[in-house]
Amino acid sequence: MTDTTGTLDEALQRLHSSGPERLGRLTNHAPMAVEALAARGRAGAVHRWLDLYAPKLEEFPARVEPVTDADWRAALGDPRRAADWIDYFVRRVADASDQARPWREVLAEWWPRLLPGMYGGSTHPVIRVGHAVRTLEAGDVTEPRLAELAHGLGYWAARHRTVTGVALLPGAVAAADALDAVPPIADRAEGGFPARLGRVEALPVWAVSVDEPEEARRALTELVRAATHRYATHGHGEATMLVHAATAPNAVLRALPALPRVLWVPSLRAAWTASAAVTAMYAPDAAVAYVAPGAPGAPGALRAEEVFERALAHGDEHVIKLTDTALDVGDEKALAAALRAVELSEPLV
Repeated sequence: MTDTTGTLDEALQRLHSSGPERLGRLTNHAPMAVEALAARGRAGAVHRWLDLYAPKLEEFPARVEPVTDADWRAALGDPRRAADWIDYFVRRVADASDQARPWREVLAEWWPRLLPGMYGGSTHPVIRVGHAVRTLEAGDVTEPRLAELAHGLGYWAARHRTVTGVALLPGAVAAADALDAVPPIADRAEGGFPARLGRVEALPVWAVSVDEPEEARRALTELVRAATHRYATHGHGEATMLVHAATAPNAVLRALPALPRVLWVPSLRAAWTASAAVTAMYAPDAAVAYVAPGAPGAPGALRAEEVFERALAHGDEHVIKLTDTALDVGDEKALAAALRAVELSEPLV
């Protein structure tokens, strides 16, 4: 649903004076959450939600020196250069403003450069870009929405981190079975995302025979569905971080229509590795049977819109984003996963 109220643009303008992170490493989720609210027809709740989230925002970071076309490689993956990277992409979008579909050209140029490093920032940068692309694809191409894409790409470049040296294990045909085959890392008791990512040593292969764009899109859709369903039975392993096993590949899926088709297959590969790595880092030892109160198929079943209202009332940004992805999937198991996130997560207030 396109937001025609101007509320999303107002919220993005309000947020662009804040940095992409807080406390040195935690992500500013507000741009993603407000886009989800607007996309789901809840623009009227955007500023109320943002007022609750505002204490978590920090000022825009200091600039170091401009990133240029000649030296960008030296700045790639340097979080100290976040402001420089955002400035760079704001300029790139502005420089192309007289061309047809300028933001797509910038995205197509930088997507293959950034895709191998989608694991930096706990996958939040690619998720932010996915939200920005969705709103540009669905509605008016306004200055705040273009700036949001620039902020997302800049954050991704600053937090760019690759994954190397991962051994390949036998996989499975179905995405759900392949996720079940992911071996856990050696120590899941401590360490944040970067430390745990460094302990991912082996992952199963999946969808290796896919070599056509439409096949890649279908496989990516299957992966998003499987990871979303899996949250209902495995989210208790780590309620917040396991959300990204679904929302990161869904961000990639949302970006596909704006990308050249030649990039769809490598996008699938990166999305699988990200989802599998998050699973390895945070999944519990065992699944639990789960039927959410009011879940579809149960007495008093909730409609999709009602599930989203529960997520909004809860307020946690990860709950809102997982529910947004669950509505993309659209089936009963996905909505049950969203309700599970409501139960497992701490409310915003």
